[in-house]
Amino acid sequence: MKEVYPVRILEPDEYKQIRTWMYRNARPLELARWQYHFENGNAKPVLETLAHFQNEDGGFGNALEPDLWNPASSPYVTEMAIDVFRELDLYDPSHPMVKKALEFLDSGAYFGETGWLFTIPSNSDHPHAPWWTYSEETNRQNGYHTTGGLTGYILRCDVAAGGLYHKALSVADGMMDKLLSDGTLDIHEVRACGTFLNDVIKAGLENRFDVATLRTRLCALVNASIERDPAKWPFYSMRPTQFIDSKKNPFYPGNEAIVETEMDVLLSSRNQEGVWNITWKWEEYPREFAISERWWQGYWAIRNLLFLRQFGRFAQ
Repeated sequence: MKEVYPVRILEPDEYKQIRTWMYRNARPLELARWQYHFENGNAKPVLETLAHFQNEDGGFGNALEPDLWNPASSPYVTEMAIDVFRELDLYDPSHPMVKKALEFLDSGAYFGETGWLFTIPSNSDHPHAPWWTYSEETNRQNGYHTTGGLTGYILRCDVAAGGLYHKALSVADGMMDKLLSDGTLDIHEVRACGTFLNDVIKAGLENRFDVATLRTRLCALVNASIERDPAKWPFYSMRPTQFIDSKKNPFYPGNEAIVETEMDVLLSSRNQEGVWNITWKWEEYPREFAISERWWQGYWAIRNLLFLRQFGRFAQ
């Protein structure tokens, strides 16, 4: 008879250690998000803190993305802010912060053949990770990396009165063509398309897009993108958490075992301070990277605890 071992969970004293770390080290934004998710907080402090990263043109910059210290607005950093809007279930195009962000996306700034660009020229003038150096080749390789999440959010906001909605539909059609063709997608494009799929379903656009085929194609791509060898996870690789956030996620079926493996790894790989180390470094700007690393640790503490809670490994 096969021996059954108890399932490892995050213990109360371990949660307390992570919480203490957050209050001592996290950025105000991550601390506000922490309080929202784990301490019955509300959205107002999160948005008030996030607003400090928004520029007059409506876009976001100012090191909201910890690896990119460019103060100027960029589509990718704006998409990171939109991810926070998603956390708060904020899809109101009349909300002042959302309205300004949509105006930036509608301005035509940093918009190319495949939608919004991944890198922008002024990135190179400020401390940044090497992948954020401006490069047309990098933008080409990243394809719909930025555009997938932005397009889905625009469609879900249903800003049909303006041209931005129709621009998003046009870009989404191009993305669908690439996705459903025999060509390959960058792993980050696969993630973006997964976000797009969720937004399209929530927006009630199943008839506008071939959602059934999209789901089938993405499931195959996600399965191929997930690194199945946990020994490689300490290096930069695509773990299940990059694609799967709950049991309702369309990419969960068939990946149950590897999700359980990742939770076991998460619970056993916290550092001495109680949080998780990141798996990458910058080649330059060591002083700025030391700060960025701390910011990322707060970000991933939230991500990892949300993941553990969704799958029953953290009973708060």
